[in-house]
Amino acid sequence: MSRSLRAGAIMAAGTMVSRVTGFVRTMMLAYAIGTAAMGDAYNAAYAIPYGILDLLLLGVLSSVMVPMIVKAQQRDPDGGRAYEQRLMTVVMLMLVVVAVVAVLAAPLLIDLYTTDWAPDSDEFRVAVLLARFILPQLAFFGVGAVAGAILNTRDRFAAPMWAPVVNNLVVIAVLLTFALVTGHAGGDVAQVTDAQLALLGLGTTAGIVAQAVVLVVSLRRAGFSCRPRFDVRNARLGEMARMGVWTVGYAVITQLGFMLTTNLSSSAGDQAPGHGITPYTFAFQLFQLPYGVVGVSVITAMLPRMSRAAGEGRLDLVRDEFQSGVPLISAVMVPMSSLLMILGPAITVPIYAHGATTVDDAVYIGNVLQVYGLALMPFTIFQVLLRVFYSFGDTRTPVLVGGGTTALYAVLMITLYFVLPARYVVMGLAFAYAIAYAVGAVVAWTLARHRVRGLGGWSIGSALTRMYWSSLPGAVLALASVWIAQRLFGAPGFSNALISLVVGGGLGMLLYLGIAHRVRICEVGSIVGLVAGRARRSV
Repeated sequence: MSRSLRAGAIMAAGTMVSRVTGFVRTMMLAYAIGTAAMGDAYNAAYAIPYGILDLLLLGVLSSVMVPMIVKAQQRDPDGGRAYEQRLMTVVMLMLVVVAVVAVLAAPLLIDLYTTDWAPDSDEFRVAVLLARFILPQLAFFGVGAVAGAILNTRDRFAAPMWAPVVNNLVVIAVLLTFALVTGHAGGDVAQVTDAQLALLGLGTTAGIVAQAVVLVVSLRRAGFSCRPRFDVRNARLGEMARMGVWTVGYAVITQLGFMLTTNLSSSAGDQAPGHGITPYTFAFQLFQLPYGVVGVSVITAMLPRMSRAAGEGRLDLVRDEFQSGVPLISAVMVPMSSLLMILGPAITVPIYAHGATTVDDAVYIGNVLQVYGLALMPFTIFQVLLRVFYSFGDTRTPVLVGGGTTALYAVLMITLYFVLPARYVVMGLAFAYAIAYAVGAVVAWTLARHRVRGLGGWSIGSALTRMYWSSLPGAVLALASVWIAQRLFGAPGFSNALISLVVGGGLGMLLYLGIAHRVRICEVGSIVGLVAGRARRSV
């Protein structure tokens, strides 16, 4: 457990700074382009490279590449160095080709991710042009992802978590420049010029380029030689394909679900401006914040060790990693989920209600975030359970479970789209997400328990119960702060949102920490102490 905490603390400190700068980046994005047509066009274009990367690389990275790199390091005479160089070369060449094809196919891709956008509309034209400027980042993002995976297998966790900070700083500077250049016209698709769109799109890509450079430099300092190797026969692509075919299938399924989400939300945004893709995107980013700071950090540290234990047939060590990881992550996820459900608008109004984004727009983003709060724990546990299968090189089971989860998600989304008024559709999509992942987590738990002969359900359940009871007084305090602020200031606004956030969020979290210490929830004290210590040493 101490190794998980130390590795998790290194990454969580970096991720915390990354997420803070990400907050500023999202605030600047809302200020510069708003949540209506311009915001939807940008977010539709921005979603495409991540969708392509999910299909081609990111799922394979966690489920196939990390275990294969670990295997090469254990078995190859050179410690896997030649294999890592071949892998980097293959990924770079593949993604350069993909990026070129994607730029040429930008109109088709925008049409695929949206609904009811006429090809001759300003919204469609702006989205296509932005996509052509943003899609070249595919190659750099992929190289950075592989570099990060190699660093993780060498227990070098800091750079992959700190590199996004550089990306955020670059994009913040670009967005600030865009806002100054466009003035109040930055949120109007009819007034923004091609030169201004080039600044916005190419600046977004420049952030990914900077992130990749940081990772490659860190990899070289770790002893990796960036020598191209074209002897792909020794790259074990056949083995990777056999392991990765199921992961690609999972990526296809999840991307179909994501495309359905963007299509339904874009259609809702056409019917109710300001209630489309952009509120969904901004709320989802905030929903992912607690998981990204703690969950990803711990899970990333767990996977290489779980893979080694599984390769040695040590089921007891796999169980130990899981039983220590879930409470460690949940110590933060449990109180954060309740605070998101209560303080959604109080969080989003101070962040987004500036420039081109009105208070009402920010409140709606907060309403969507409140619904997403329901999904935080099911989603987190689902992700940890998938790593159990990946550590055994089993990519088939996650596809089947993920496919079922996505199918349920799609059915619920379509149903709620036709049942709810347009202004509530995106909130309905968030509710469908929560239900689908709750069911998926139950199914994944059942299968993983049989795979490793028990997951320690009683001990984990006991820890989670104590965490939920400990978070209850803080949730009540947060709810009271919202009620009092509304009584004092009336309609939702910056002042009452800030008071609710400081009192309900800040004091509510402190209350949780105090109660958790009293009832001896050791994970809370451990993770806070180590992350704080690491953060102080990093400053």
